[in-house]
Amino acid sequence: MSSRNTHSLEGNSRHPGLNLGAAHAQEEDTREEMVFGFWVFMMSDLIIFGLLFATYVTMLGGTAGGPGPKALFEMKSAFIETMLLLTSSFTFGMASLALKYREDKTRLVFWLVVTLLLGVAFLFFELKDFHTMFDKGGVPSRSGYLSAFFSLVPLHGLHVTGACIWLLALLGQMAVHGLDAPVKTGILRLAILWHFLDIVWIGIFSLVYLGGLS
Repeated sequence: MSSRNTHSLEGNSRHPGLNLGAAHAQEEDTREEMVFGFWVFMMSDLIIFGLLFATYVTMLGGTAGGPGPKALFEMKSAFIETMLLLTSSFTFGMASLALKYREDKTRLVFWLVVTLLLGVAFLFFELKDFHTMFDKGGVPSRSGYLSAFFSLVPLHGLHVTGACIWLLALLGQMAVHGLDAPVKTGILRLAILWHFLDIVWIGIFSLVYLGGLS
């Protein structure tokens, strides 16, 4: 393989994220360390969620005579939340492609706004679920099982809330400063967080909701 081809392959694979290409040369050269550092941060977050998943599994039988999954969970609502979050992952992917291939920011802003609305809708349904659980006596202090549940699921919701606030801030930056280098890098890092939260939610939906109702 020629040195030219080798250099080309290295240029296409060295970044741990979306390769923006020659149209975004400055970001292509400067974002590697920042995006890689964010990957490392996400791995530490993954450890936290892994510990909370393990705690939840060990506390499945610790209801202390209180309500359990079958009495508390509403599958329809959990399914809607899952569809909202998975769709938001798709729309964020479309935003990333618009960032890479579109010179104007209209498509990018459109997909980011749709993603934000889907994230807010997810949080609305999740808070509604929590309110329903409280009405049924499913409060964190009722049992070890509920303490484990409210350590895991709301933490994911807090992450989604933070991601929505971050997305709103990026839209504000874009309106004031345009599509500059910090905004582009911020979108790339937020995309990593957003897709990570979707993966964590798939674990929550499978283990907590489907597993609890099986």
